[in-house]
Amino acid sequence: MRTCRFLPALSLLVPIVLITLVAAGAAYAQAVTVPSLRIGVEGTDKPSEISGTLQMLFLLTVLLLMLLTSFTRIVVVLSFVRSALSTQQTPPNQVLIGLALFLTFFVMAPVYADINRNALQPYLASTLPLDEALERAEAPVRQFMLKQTREKDLALFSALARIEVDRPEDVPTYALIPAFVISELKTAFQIGFVIFVPFIVIDMVVASTLMSMGMLMLPPMMISLPFKILLFVLVDGWHLITRSLVTSFK
Repeated sequence: MRTCRFLPALSLLVPIVLITLVAAGAAYAQAVTVPSLRIGVEGTDKPSEISGTLQMLFLLTVLLLMLLTSFTRIVVVLSFVRSALSTQQTPPNQVLIGLALFLTFFVMAPVYADINRNALQPYLASTLPLDEALERAEAPVRQFMLKQTREKDLALFSALARIEVDRPEDVPTYALIPAFVISELKTAFQIGFVIFVPFIVIDMVVASTLMSMGMLMLPPMMISLPFKILLFVLVDGWHLITRSLVTSFK
């Protein structure tokens, strides 16, 4: 067979190829140096070079700040409302997030006013050093989070961090933030459960009615959707949910 003639040649080529690859790998490893990471601000004549970095930094800052406010609870509850109505993408995500942002600004307005009056304006007027301004700005945010956070969650992260505190006010900020977030998620899920109950009742009534009439091939969702929207409009659902959300914050 012809393949047998090439076996001796292949047996000689394999070691040569392996030796070449090993040598090339060794040379590449010597040529590659360990990269260093430097963070700094430098001047540039091309704004496009820093636009992407600034956008990413701004996005991360906004996401971090959203976790310290009422945004988490509000946006989760609004998502539950849309899921309970079974309206798919109506209202769209842009509308829900926009409404959640403006409700967040409304709820957090006293906190922002306190920060602006006692920390930001004195710092801009050069009457307050930066470190003291940060401490004054942190105080109202911590006070807001402590009011919404359950003591059980504070105790959990204090135990995980292996710190002992006598009062909730003594919990460090790095333990307070995750405790606040999971407390907000639990509260949002509790509100979402209450929202789901009447709409589930409508689905059950429609499904049982269609089954008793022998209309098994007709999707119950097609019939129950108009009734759920009608119920939501008659009770002025958006008004009730907005009022409940705003008043749920202590």
